[in-house]
Amino acid sequence: MAYWLMKSEPDVFGIDDLERVGVEPWEGVRNYQARNMMRDEMKKGDLAFFYHSNTKVPGIVGVLRIHREGYPDDAAFDPEHKYYDPKSDPDKPRWYRVDVAFEDRFAELIPLSWLKEQPELADCPLVRKGNRLSIMPITDRQWHFIMEQARSLS
Repeated sequence: MAYWLMKSEPDVFGIDDLERVGVEPWEGVRNYQARNMMRDEMKKGDLAFFYHSNTKVPGIVGVLRIHREGYPDDAAFDPEHKYYDPKSDPDKPRWYRVDVAFEDRFAELIPLSWLKEQPELADCPLVRKGNRLSIMPITDRQWHFIMEQARSLS
């Protein structure tokens, strides 16, 4: 099993939305590195932290599970869709997505400010300056450290 962190703006699609719908395509990723992770590395059953970004207090709010492995993001083929990409072709798709399922909501948000203060997370891509990826791998050690913090807040 691999671990991930996936960012979304809560006013676009947040943990409340995922909990309400249960399973949802994680669409609209338009970064090649993040696309490659979804297409080539994410496996059904992998777990990911759900991170709320671009908000007053950004941070980790819960856990989701990869429900379906990478497949073409057909929003890229629809000229009416906000994620349309005229260079993407159904015969040679440029963009991929995964389906995610709600797993758990934390009792309290784990803020980015706290994550940045932890020496145990110094090598985590989330806290490195300049890293703006919406999807990133999390090591087993980082995952368990953050989960321990989440349990202590319950």
